[in-house]
Amino acid sequence: MLPFLIEKEFKQIFRNSFIPKLLVVFPLMMMLVFPWAATMEIKYVNIHITDFNHSPLSRRLIQKISASTYFTLTGHSGNNDQAMNAMEKGKADILLEIGSHFENQLITEGVTQVMLSANAVNGTKGILGASYLSAILQEYASELRSELLPTASHIHSASHPVPPVIKIIDLYRFNPLLDYKAFMVPALMVMLLTMLCGFLPALNIVSEKETGTIEQMNVTPVSRFSFIFAKLIPYWIMSVITLTVCFGIAAWVYGLTPKGSFLTIYLFAAVYTLVVSGLGLIISNASNTLQQAMFVMFFFLIIMILISGLFTPVSSMPQWAQALTTINPLKYFIQMMRAVYLKGSGAGELIPQMTALLIFAAAANVAAVLTYRKTA
Repeated sequence: MLPFLIEKEFKQIFRNSFIPKLLVVFPLMMMLVFPWAATMEIKYVNIHITDFNHSPLSRRLIQKISASTYFTLTGHSGNNDQAMNAMEKGKADILLEIGSHFENQLITEGVTQVMLSANAVNGTKGILGASYLSAILQEYASELRSELLPTASHIHSASHPVPPVIKIIDLYRFNPLLDYKAFMVPALMVMLLTMLCGFLPALNIVSEKETGTIEQMNVTPVSRFSFIFAKLIPYWIMSVITLTVCFGIAAWVYGLTPKGSFLTIYLFAAVYTLVVSGLGLIISNASNTLQQAMFVMFFFLIIMILISGLFTPVSSMPQWAQALTTINPLKYFIQMMRAVYLKGSGAGELIPQMTALLIFAAAANVAAVLTYRKTA
């Protein structure tokens, strides 16, 4: 009986001309567009520079900032009024003020000050922009120090030695180039599976209710377990195909391949598909119309995505939100994907995540079977 039910589900899926197109277009759009749009990397920060010094060293600093890919020089003035006006009109995110004694203090004292003002309406852009500019200023100071150090060593006496230079070597584990796409792409695969394997099952039973075919199933000797299981298997198969396509796009377009095993990812994906498909079936069992099922599923998906760690780390959330994430299956699958892709973690290191997903899968599918009311 079960093979015939599964065959019926596949025929029903592909009879709808929209769903096969969705299975192709949605992964392509998600993997090719979203990583470029949903990035926390800040570039092209508008900067306005006020230079009261007009010296070779100040002009060299301005040129160095202008050459950076992170900044766009939108203004260069000699008074503060123009600079503040530019920020108030939204034409400047960062203001840099170079004092009139900039070059003289650098050469004679080796120390000078500049004023940096950031537009904090967009806090992320303001903080990161100020951080980028601070790094450029530190690099510029190091260049000047290395150039002026031989001259300064003759001036300083033994009682006033030249201050030592400390160089810091940065090492970024797991993502050496700090490429935000390497952080986002594995998580987007999880979101894609959630949308496809959660939304489509949620609409499945409801569509049968609206067309009346569910009544024909109710008068057959098919058990509730077989009926729900037959609904899950097609989405299980589609999730494997979708995930494989995503692997190919990630490798071809972004050069990203998992440092760990594909088998580990497929194993977790099989369990996770049961979780979100089960949740979708619970919603469809409780809904009477397609519109109702879509709104309820969309409500839960938004909450799950926001507290999953997709965009912001779970550790940065308030305590009540962190407690809420423990019942979010999306969080555990994202943790697994990033661990396998970036760290090369094996299944043995991901036992807590697998345990949580198995509990969710069992609970969701038992609830899906129990909430399906088979009436003759």
